[in-house]
Amino acid sequence: MRVRGWRGLGKVAAAAAVLVLGLQALFSALGPGHRPSQSRRAGAVPAEDYRILSPDTYRYLLNQPAACRTRSPFLVLLVPVAPGEKEARDGVRRTWGAADEERLTLFFVGLSEGGQPQRLLEEEARAHADIIQMDFQDTYQNLTIKTMMMMNWLAVHCPRASYAMKVDADIFVNVFLLVPHLRSSPRRGFITGSVITDGVPRRNRSSKWFVSTQQYPEDAFPWYVSGAGYVFSADLAARISWASTHVPMIPLEDVYVGLCLRVLGVRPAYSRSFIPFRNLFEVRHLQYDRCTFADLILVNRFKPSELVDIWQ
Repeated sequence: MRVRGWRGLGKVAAAAAVLVLGLQALFSALGPGHRPSQSRRAGAVPAEDYRILSPDTYRYLLNQPAACRTRSPFLVLLVPVAPGEKEARDGVRRTWGAADEERLTLFFVGLSEGGQPQRLLEEEARAHADIIQMDFQDTYQNLTIKTMMMMNWLAVHCPRASYAMKVDADIFVNVFLLVPHLRSSPRRGFITGSVITDGVPRRNRSSKWFVSTQQYPEDAFPWYVSGAGYVFSADLAARISWASTHVPMIPLEDVYVGLCLRVLGVRPAYSRSFIPFRNLFEVRHLQYDRCTFADLILVNRFKPSELVDIWQ
């Protein structure tokens, strides 16, 4: 959720314009079912403003372009994490992010604000081949940039994936329930998670989630899914990347994705069980209970050591 503190903006605005034209051509090729909703189509964001989100603005310091070269993963787990949070990455690798024929887990980072030296991150990337880094500052305010980076990477480097999940590193993910759940889900234009239907912008400047009327003049947000973790059909990665050229930047990454979905005419779907009736994406923290967790896809806020203990 996140916007200032970025750097590396030395590229000319023409680069952003080229990306816009390329994405427009892509969607023309995909056909009318993949074009944005005419009723919600906004004007293109000026190139000078769009470059903060444009993948062409930044360069890869670490990349894994071959991760999908010889495979078509059923589910790609996209995990945003700070450069210095190695313990969190190791916790994911030992639990729901462990290597599997159907699943691929990748960690997305920006530049450290001063903590873990870059050398250590490079050593970790060589050891695990699962870290992708671009040269923007890795701050809370820049999570929208990171989210668009993930969408673009998936569209460019893993286009044959079936589904993807954007999920934080402190989340319990029940992949043994999630994968079967997805097998009966739509393969295109699908996104699910903890759906928020009554979101409104916070106008209090002291709020962590402050959004000014200049950034977002409307009084309510469209439907969106909580950024703690959501799952989408992989075709949406390119479509959301395209829609971002029509949506001005706001520092709320989950809301921003919702705004892109509105441009596309895509509404998030609920994922619920009926016996008992509950949301399968539990964004609250719950004390571990084997029976309860077995029937949930996601539970929020665990330390790496807690995640490893639960996984046993």
